[in-house]
Amino acid sequence: MSVPAEPQPAPTPSRPSNPPHTTVEDIAAAADATVVPAADGQHRMVTGVDLRAQSILDGDLFAALAGSTAHGASFAGDAIERGAVAIFTDSAGLEILQRQFPVLPVPVLVHDQPRTVLGDMSALVYGRPSEKMTVVGITGTSGKTTTAYLLEAALTAAGRRTGLIGTIETKIAGTRVPSALTTPEAPQLHALFALMLERGLDTVVMEVSSHALSLGRVDGTVFSVAAFTNLSQDHLDFHGTLEDYFLAKSRLFAADSRVRSQSACVCVDDDWGRRMADVAASGGSDVITVSVTGSADWTVADWAPDPSGAQTFTLLGPGGGRHHASIRLPGRYNVANAVLAAAICDSAGVDVQRAVPGMKEVDVPGRVQRISRGQNFLAVVDYAHKPAAVEAVIETLRKQTTGRVAVVLGAGGNRDTTKRAPMGAAGARGADLLVITDDNPRSEDPAAIREAVLLGAMSLAPEDRGEVRNVEGRGNAISEAVRWAQDGDVVLVAGKGHETGQEIGGVKYPFDDRVVLADAIDRKIGQQAGATS
Repeated sequence: MSVPAEPQPAPTPSRPSNPPHTTVEDIAAAADATVVPAADGQHRMVTGVDLRAQSILDGDLFAALAGSTAHGASFAGDAIERGAVAIFTDSAGLEILQRQFPVLPVPVLVHDQPRTVLGDMSALVYGRPSEKMTVVGITGTSGKTTTAYLLEAALTAAGRRTGLIGTIETKIAGTRVPSALTTPEAPQLHALFALMLERGLDTVVMEVSSHALSLGRVDGTVFSVAAFTNLSQDHLDFHGTLEDYFLAKSRLFAADSRVRSQSACVCVDDDWGRRMADVAASGGSDVITVSVTGSADWTVADWAPDPSGAQTFTLLGPGGGRHHASIRLPGRYNVANAVLAAAICDSAGVDVQRAVPGMKEVDVPGRVQRISRGQNFLAVVDYAHKPAAVEAVIETLRKQTTGRVAVVLGAGGNRDTTKRAPMGAAGARGADLLVITDDNPRSEDPAAIREAVLLGAMSLAPEDRGEVRNVEGRGNAISEAVRWAQDGDVVLVAGKGHETGQEIGGVKYPFDDRVVLADAIDRKIGQQAGATS
């Protein structure tokens, strides 16, 4: 049984201050786990869950799961010293614990597949907070972050008290917390839900990655609305095929999924979206479709892009509803994101007329983000790191200039190798100058990654591609593109967006495309000023 706890010490930024108290027996029963009692037979109440021994607080259940290089049970001693009152693990973990502790100091809950029940267990420990709020999950290859930001602003404008969980940051009652994962692990996620509920929030907008769906990070979450943006090649190092990638995304909509949403909003501008709408309908969800290219429940009319990049349009909703809208973000694909955000508001029972004005001033860090230092050319940083996303952002920028376009991009190491050549081809096809450089090489040889991207670029016929350069060092590549730019041109630095580090050889070094691009522009302006003085 879960009962209110006595006031706790000051919470960490992602924990509620007054969590429920839950018995080990109740947790074991809910998870269908076997309890191996502590030597003294005593059970303390559980008030939290964590996967990391170094993050354990007094009263926590330590989820000691098998990792890629070590088993979490090996760190149980540290967790117990920090206050863990119980351990959740598998049979291999129990053996490790019994070797470490001939006399078990805390009870151990054992399950053959602990990760499959960790989400539900975490939800129980934190009082099932997602059931008491409107939780919106947004999935898809591109557009999740932008849609989430537009939706958060729209919901707030309509009077909802809204939280955000995503790639760039987590927002809790106006407090911003950097995000390490698009979707946190299940214990952290349910702790966040509990904290948001405690702070009086009634709605949560969250990005849901395919990894999170495959690895059970959102298990135990009750989604009121799920949304799908689009699907294109990404993460095939993890999923293997586009079909498997799609099936992972479909867990938010499929009939046999434990996290199937009650309602679904699906962009049907591609074949994958139309298929996902069918999956959602077959699963019993109420389905609302969205399109900027064809017929759907929500569409657009009177689209008018401005040279500044801003766009105005009319949202056409069910029953003849018309809502004038404007966004600062350029690109037809961002109109699709805005329409999807409006449809989600409608599905969540929010007054769309009140919500839509909230989207007008939204900027998204690292998404078509302009860097203005007084230069005579347009400089943009964008997170595009998939071939389709690169093509889309180049097409958008082409429409905003009569000048030339330079693109700086690379590909990440230890990730899907099959998209490297298509990344090079997409950049070379759309740019007048493509500067191939390093992204996050991680443990791979940066030169080998650049060569794979270069191979894709050079696979195009000379008449179908722009000039291609291979430049070692991301900072050097950005500077080279800036030196090349003339009045009216565009420099796009793609791939890392909002990221503030670059991972090379297992070390993450400080690196922010926005800062480096600004510095390169400042140097050019300074050199030009010096030359004319």
